[in-house]
Amino acid sequence: MGRRLVPLTLDNLSDLPRRCRSCVFWELDPVSGEAAVASGRPELEKEAWISAVLLEWGSCGRVVYVDDLAVGFVLYAPAAYVPRSLAFPTSPVSADAVQLLTAWISPPYQSQGLGRVMVQTVAKDLLSRGFRAIEAFGDARWKEPACLLPADHLLAVGFKTVRPHPVHPRLRLELRTTLSWKEDVELALDRLLGVVQKEPVLRPL
Repeated sequence: MGRRLVPLTLDNLSDLPRRCRSCVFWELDPVSGEAAVASGRPELEKEAWISAVLLEWGSCGRVVYVDDLAVGFVLYAPAAYVPRSLAFPTSPVSADAVQLLTAWISPPYQSQGLGRVMVQTVAKDLLSRGFRAIEAFGDARWKEPACLLPADHLLAVGFKTVRPHPVHPRLRLELRTTLSWKEDVELALDRLLGVVQKEPVLRPL
């Protein structure tokens, strides 16, 4: 079984699940996001966002392929490129960190070490660009798949709470720790990235 990780570009954006490539929860502010969905153009907005980040900052994602089938991806960027991040009570993301927007692995390919390889690849990329950590806004009351990852799952894979909140704590993962993860963390990571997003539902925070 051949597997490879490649940078996310406009050329392979179509390999992502449709619900993900048409989701603009993170890429637009709440008002603009609602407008994009209402006008039926979220996929165009997603493409425009990725194009802008690639041109101005560089690689902002990785896609995992197994035998040429896309089975997972991770999306990340500095908070300056993520308008929705300002809508959280625990903002802002630290200056030395990049924000984890979302990540996913297809259920049939979980527990195969793909999650570990994916995040370690991102860690090496970001370390080489001068960043020290990944931060994310968790959902402490997570009940079903949504745009935010569950806070308890983030904690299980090594994130630490840097700003607590009853609903949306901000969590941080030091990048260097990802290069020497143990098996229990790898299994927890697979469970985290296996959280499947439903069709995006934009809602006020």
